Amino acid sequence: MKSNLIKAFALLVVLVTPFVGSQAIAAKSFADAKIVLQISDPNPFKQTLVLNVASNIIKHYGQDSVDVEIVAFGPGLRLLFAENANKGRIAALAGAGVTFSACANTTRNMGKILGHKPVLNSKAVTVGAGVVRIIDLVKKGYTLVKP
Repeated sequence: MKSNLIKAFALLVVLVTPFVGSQAIAAKSFADAKIVLQISDPNPFKQTLVLNVASNIIKHYGQDSVDVEIVAFGPGLRLLFAENANKGRIAALAGAGVTFSACANTTRNMGKILGHKPVLNSKAVTVGAGVVRIIDLVKKGYTLVKP
């Protein structure tokens, strides 16, 4: 009788553990702070500044407690060009959970000016319109920061 009870308890633990683990993982995905950083300036100093701000936010809150997205549009899209000098920092920040969003409208229009579609950093995710992405994130509770 006692061994059957132990076996039943062990089976219960085996069956329930995956669900408890999943709930714990989902709880970790909750961000205490949600920040969207806008980059719309081609100035390399502004590009460095937006990356510094993202890094400082991650250091302050911890990468598991904050959601940071950098949205690049207009001349600021140059930050997300594949050959940008900051590609190493972008890779490191992406590894820390920062999302990089590139405006599809700007990409298309820059392609017309350059004569070819710009090659974007592999860490960049294309969104329809950068400004609309920012508006949508603000509606979802993100704080907009324009360094």
